[in-house]
Amino acid sequence: MGSKTDIAFGLFNGGFNCAQSVIGPFCSVEDGEAQLALRLASGFGGGMRSGEVCGAVTGAVMVIGSREGQCRADDLAAKRKCSELTSKFMEEYAKRRGTVLCRELLGYDVRDLEAAAKFAGNKGEVCEDAIRTAVLLLEEMGIE
Repeated sequence: MGSKTDIAFGLFNGGFNCAQSVIGPFCSVEDGEAQLALRLASGFGGGMRSGEVCGAVTGAVMVIGSREGQCRADDLAAKRKCSELTSKFMEEYAKRRGTVLCRELLGYDVRDLEAAAKFAGNKGEVCEDAIRTAVLLLEEMGIE
């Protein structure tokens, strides 16, 4: 098995969106976690198909939540830790990439089909950079 980045690129080049490509390498295949995560992340590509927060970013936030998130209402420590890690991730991602918005990373609004066709060649490179940044940042933060 390759690195998480290699797995993420395999998912992306295999037809999954940026959110799915980031969350996939952090999931266990044995217990069905990966299948559920891929389904949950399927609507988050293209900034939720509206050019908003990049799918690689939302996928990473899902990873943080799946590892450190609150699953009981009274678990305020987990809620606080997840919030802190999410804020740290968002800040660092924005520093490295200049923005967390899909349309700003791509240079066009994904809802504008004419612009999307015009800039189609940029998408693969931009998305791979977005995915790489998200996966590496999660690893740097100690998220497994």
